[in-house]
Amino acid sequence: MNGGKNDVIVVGGGVIGLTTALVLAESGHRVGMWTRDPLGRTTSAVAGALVWPYRIEPARQVGAWLERSLSHYERLARRPDETGVRIVPGLMKDTSPAGLGSWAARVPGLREARADELPAGVGQALRAAVPLIDMPVYLRYLKERLRAAGGTVERRSVTGFEEPAALAPVVVDCTGIGARVLVADASLYPVRGQVVVVENPGIDEWFVASVPGSTDTTYVLPQPYGVLLGGTATDHSWDLRPDPAEAEAIVARCARIHPALAGARVLEHRVGLRPARPRVRLEAVPLPGGARLVHNYGHGGAGVTVAWGCAEDAARLALE
Repeated sequence: MNGGKNDVIVVGGGVIGLTTALVLAESGHRVGMWTRDPLGRTTSAVAGALVWPYRIEPARQVGAWLERSLSHYERLARRPDETGVRIVPGLMKDTSPAGLGSWAARVPGLREARADELPAGVGQALRAAVPLIDMPVYLRYLKERLRAAGGTVERRSVTGFEEPAALAPVVVDCTGIGARVLVADASLYPVRGQVVVVENPGIDEWFVASVPGSTDTTYVLPQPYGVLLGGTATDHSWDLRPDPAEAEAIVARCARIHPALAGARVLEHRVGLRPARPRVRLEAVPLPGGARLVHNYGHGGAGVTVAWGCAEDAARLALE
């Protein structure tokens, strides 16, 4: 331990930053987390938060991160009211078990759905019970647990990493799409996602249909606050304004799976920017002056899915 206030400063307050800061703090290190946005305004707060890989590479590492994250989520699901984590059954359309990787063996009961379990018009789907997370509750839980471990949380923006590096020997970059400017990473780009939250007409299982390369996806995710309906995946769009026409199309797609959704009262519109990259950037580099900078960003649409596995690897890099 050094004589300063912090051993590590984590920059970024979404699920990646919070989880990384928590792993470090619970390992006995003095950790400060700097976040530009309050929890409710991070991209993580908008997430549908079904634990399943989406728009993230490389597949082999993703599988290992996912398996380790699953172990954490399964434990947290024992206290759903406190953590926001529940294990929920559902259907993943047009997906083969063979294409999932070794992590699928960690999912209890994952199998081909029977014909009588499929919605009208759906020819094939996998059935599985996986973590589905109420992100506002979960982010508050992580923040409280971080503080209980001695970590501090500060609303603070940065224009570079020299400022935190002057206050701690290790800085962890969990800035998501912000890293495009902070480290001039032109390979990082936003994938805009829009969702609609409606009152729940009685849906208790999730459904996801995603066509690779399409800007439109269909997902129905029952949450305690309503049903989250999605979605869109528009590459290179920075627009955070909800589009009424897109919202109408989202509800229409989801209503083809669950007709009761057609008349459900709309509660909220949300838009977030997934931080996509050809592969997750998880590496340590030296900073001028001797500090160590650990990058942990570029998780695409699967930040929640791999958060714990990536946080553990980032913590190891931070403390080498």
